[in-house]
Amino acid sequence: MKDILIKVYLQPKSPKNEVVSPFRDGIKVKVTAPPIEGKANEALIRFLAKEFGISQSCIEIIKGHHSREKTLRISNPNTLTLKRKSIIMKNGSG
Repeated sequence: MKDILIKVYLQPKSPKNEVVSPFRDGIKVKVTAPPIEGKANEALIRFLAKEFGISQSCIEIIKGHHSREKTLRISNPNTLTLKRKSIIMKNGSG
């Protein structure tokens, strides 16, 4: 199966980690970490890996390392559960 690309709008320093809603052509994700020294990016990868039930090494930021708008690549997407994969698909990516 091909890799999945997801567009994410990241909102750091939020009260909790959560996938909020569809946003433009991707999803909006809030994380508690501040946008300092890559901490928000690390928190994003950790949170999404847990949400999707995959290893953190399967998620890579390929665009937007220093921006709120990011493009992520999920490799080996066949490890995603159908329910979690549907979150990605219904939010317009993949």
